Amino acid sequence: MTALTFSDMPPWVFVPIFLAVTYVLSHARWLQRTRGRPLPPGPKAIPFIGNVAHMRKLQPWLAHRELCEKYGELVYIPVMGQSIAILGSPRVLSDLLEKRSAVTSDHPQSPLIPLAGQNGNFSLMAYTPWWRRHRRAFWQYFFPAASEQYRPIQCKSTQVFLRKLLDDPTHLVDHIRYSFTSSIVKIIYGFDVAEKNDKCVMMMEKALEGGEAFVPGKYYVEFLPFLRHIPGWVPGAGFQKDFARWRNAAQWVRNAMVEKTQEGMTDGSTSQSVVAQLIGRIDEKDSTKASEELDIVKNVALTSYEGGADTTYSTLQTFFVAMAMFPDVQKKAQAELDAVVGPDRLPDHSDRADLPYINALVKEAVRWAPALPFSIPHRSIQDIVYDGYFIPSGTILIPNTWACLHDPEAYPDPERFMPERFLKGGKLDPDVCDPGRFAFGYGRRLCPGRYFADASLFINIAMILHVFNIDPPLDEDGRAVPMELKMTSSIVSYPEDCRCTITPRSEQARQLILANTPHVGIGTHA
Repeated sequence: MTALTFSDMPPWVFVPIFLAVTYVLSHARWLQRTRGRPLPPGPKAIPFIGNVAHMRKLQPWLAHRELCEKYGELVYIPVMGQSIAILGSPRVLSDLLEKRSAVTSDHPQSPLIPLAGQNGNFSLMAYTPWWRRHRRAFWQYFFPAASEQYRPIQCKSTQVFLRKLLDDPTHLVDHIRYSFTSSIVKIIYGFDVAEKNDKCVMMMEKALEGGEAFVPGKYYVEFLPFLRHIPGWVPGAGFQKDFARWRNAAQWVRNAMVEKTQEGMTDGSTSQSVVAQLIGRIDEKDSTKASEELDIVKNVALTSYEGGADTTYSTLQTFFVAMAMFPDVQKKAQAELDAVVGPDRLPDHSDRADLPYINALVKEAVRWAPALPFSIPHRSIQDIVYDGYFIPSGTILIPNTWACLHDPEAYPDPERFMPERFLKGGKLDPDVCDPGRFAFGYGRRLCPGRYFADASLFINIAMILHVFNIDPPLDEDGRAVPMELKMTSSIVSYPEDCRCTITPRSEQARQLILANTPHVGIGTHA
């Protein structure tokens, strides 16, 4: 009887042997890499698809907080092969995104970015020298001292906003959008936009709609990149039409609006704009470098609008909801304005130091319903050991900004809109954590436009409260409709409903609005 040899065995016999050997070797490599340390705790994952159902929940900031309450400050939730970690406390956020920013400042390069036309948005770029060139170009025009030069435009834009509210208070959201769009376009591109049916405004709004693509888990192409190659006519691939619309709008804004600035540079009408000044620094002798620099100009301009207008636009809507829901806060703010500014003029940035309650109100508007409840997710570029847990390289780190800003230990009674939490003895209390620590990003990806945004919020809130009363909307019988804050589950979150009843505080306030309304555009740089 002859013994069997390997050559006599059927091929299928080797399959389980091969799989077993592969598993043992892979497990050995993993143990060597982790040194036996476990992944952070988290919910049980379904094989292959992981925790994708969790990522598609409405109000994900609440869902993520529930996970952290159950499993701890750091929660691991793999999704379709992608490692994801929820950072649920200020301590974890600081330790990972600030103290270890050298290896956590990258942003995930999702296939959604090019699909939505956001390749040029440097806030989404990887942490590379190319990103640093963009940030340097932006920062030189928006560091604190540089941001001050835009205050006259911010004031005039807000005055136009007041006039629009006076004439037609029912279209609040449209007026807010126009106010921020017009001021940023003037500052960045140097030209005015029409009050109605302006193509630039319409295309920018379409480009901003592309933010819907980045709602975690909304589109499976985020986790299955091959889906981007499926034609739009295939059943179930209707998302391709959405992406095409957003992509075309973003490219139009990126190119056409810079071209319009260049046209205005010939007669000097746009020469004081950020785009014109950046273009003026390009060395045309080196054609390759000049082309790169022009791309940076276009990208910086696009990011300035998308990052600046959208988040401030959201926060101001939240402010109107808060004033209608908490009339006692509104009355206190108006009393301070009456005492400091008086009835004969509008507030100005120069009044800010004398308006502590308004400053506290601005902070509370940022805290109460953050426009970016998760900031922009980060990505680790190296393996990290933290609190005894192993975080693999390439893990997407999602900071739960909303949860940190609703921490009852830092902000007692967090669901209540209460500017007093930031005051002590009639002054801002430095011992209370500034919401800007969370609301404007983290580590090396901290928002470079935060000073501009803060100044814009202040002047809008101060001027609005000085001349208007904000009350809940009325039903058909003239009775006040109870209001409730509900935010959309998008990457930039907005109130679902911010209808209010907006009326001038007095005839003198109405005349003050009329007397300060600019007649043409929103002015030029001071």
